[in-house]
Amino acid sequence: MASLLQLLLHLSEKAANLARRIRAEKTLFDLLVEEKTGEQKNKNFVHDFKTLADVLIQELIRHEVSKQHPSLADHVLGEESNKFTNTLGETIVVAVQDTEQQTCSLLTKVLDGNAEAAAILASIIHREVAMTTDELLATVQIDLDVDSVGIWIDPIDGTSEYIHGGGEGPLPADGICPVGLPLALVLIGVFDRATGQPLMGLINQPFAKYNKQDNSWAGQSLWGISYKNTNINNIETPKSNAADKKGMSVVMSRSEVPQFISAMETVTNNNVKYTGGAGYKVYCAIQQLVDAYVLSKGSTFKWDTCAPHSILKSLGGGIIDLGKGLSGMKESPEGSYGEADLQSTQLAYNQPDDVKGASPGQKWANAGGMIAYRKPEVALKILSELCVIKGSEEG
Repeated sequence: MASLLQLLLHLSEKAANLARRIRAEKTLFDLLVEEKTGEQKNKNFVHDFKTLADVLIQELIRHEVSKQHPSLADHVLGEESNKFTNTLGETIVVAVQDTEQQTCSLLTKVLDGNAEAAAILASIIHREVAMTTDELLATVQIDLDVDSVGIWIDPIDGTSEYIHGGGEGPLPADGICPVGLPLALVLIGVFDRATGQPLMGLINQPFAKYNKQDNSWAGQSLWGISYKNTNINNIETPKSNAADKKGMSVVMSRSEVPQFISAMETVTNNNVKYTGGAGYKVYCAIQQLVDAYVLSKGSTFKWDTCAPHSILKSLGGGIIDLGKGLSGMKESPEGSYGEADLQSTQLAYNQPDDVKGASPGQKWANAGGMIAYRKPEVALKILSELCVIKGSEEG
């Protein structure tokens, strides 16, 4: 299992390098932000190039994992379809080829004959990246049948932040970046195909640290393993935890339902933070920048949460289905709902949530909303106080 994570760490760094290079190379960046008008406008083209960056990362990981673990080829899952239609009406299946020249040829077709952009992309994809050995990971000994797992990939979580950029300035006092490139993450999560439980995950943050001297970015990687009695990760203990000093804090989406925001303001005594990117909000909980990420809607997906969920599990936390948690606590005798009950409401990743009438695009949504937390008592307190608020409203 450790060897699989080492492979995924290496691939995540290749993916992060691709994400950084697309923004650094003028030829590619111009395509990333291009907006054609009038007769030249192809309504799908701009979306397609943004999607192509996602697909290339997804297929890069699939290609390399399949070479080393052929049985996993059909179990590397992601958000994006790898089928593209160019302006000539040709449908092209994007896949990393065995050689740089072959990949370049395929990408040239996808990019409507833009050989320069295709050559740069192919070069980046086939170039190796240097990585230092993770000494902690090298010590991990876990007996897991790799053939029994699946992998969820979110190639660039926080695509809007990735496109629009920003975030070069100093962080606010609470350590939470409100907008910009630091919110764009590469997420790779491994789950048990039989139980759906997350087993290991990694978050690669390509734009973690900005160097204004040469206008460049450096990244960082976080990982965690939670399997049977083994829980290990590379998360450093923060020097201080602002959440402990100021009471419970949560991070939420700016597009959250107003009534739910009001409820969480009551729960936290107005200690609610806002930022973008589902993965980044869970990252904030992992790093103890907040106590929890709370979401009332089914607007996140399995590829958003599998990786950070694994890391939270390795820290003693988790991600529960908010709807199931509220129902379970409401139906239990007062004061009896505890940590063991949280385990039965953890998100699972091997099958869609059972939601009648869900549209195809919502198939893999975390339909009941969620609470992501490091400490079980935080999740229990949130559920308890939300139940009280809901009960008073109904009364």
